[in-house]
Amino acid sequence: MNAEATPCDEVLETLRLHAKRITEPKRAVVQVLVDAHEHLTAEEITQRAQVLRGDVSPSTVYRILEELEDLSLAVHSHAGHAAAVYHLTGQSHGHVTCESCHVTFEVSSDSFNRLARELMDTLGFELDRHHVALSGLCAHCRATIH
Repeated sequence: MNAEATPCDEVLETLRLHAKRITEPKRAVVQVLVDAHEHLTAEEITQRAQVLRGDVSPSTVYRILEELEDLSLAVHSHAGHAAAVYHLTGQSHGHVTCESCHVTFEVSSDSFNRLARELMDTLGFELDRHHVALSGLCAHCRATIH
């Protein structure tokens, strides 16, 4: 990969190295994930991919997301009963979701690692941070409620 490679190029190159075909819908989904400044549902990814490339079906998006997850290029997490949200892998982090406004925030790996160690030490419980978000109220919603 050359010095001019974009994050999108890097993900696509990893797919190529694993003998995966690079289709226009796949390019669109990867570009959407690279450009996202937030975690997105599959529906949101589909809508944004359709803006980039036209007709990209939801089933195609789900297959692409599964392929990206199988190669550890993307992960999803669940926040309560809400739809799963996806993002590209990068620096490890956890998620907290506001029960009122439904915004998901990233929490540093250090904070989540401390919690994971505490759960393991006290309960013998191994936390799977990639598939769950802790829920509560964000500062803004707490201020409006009180």
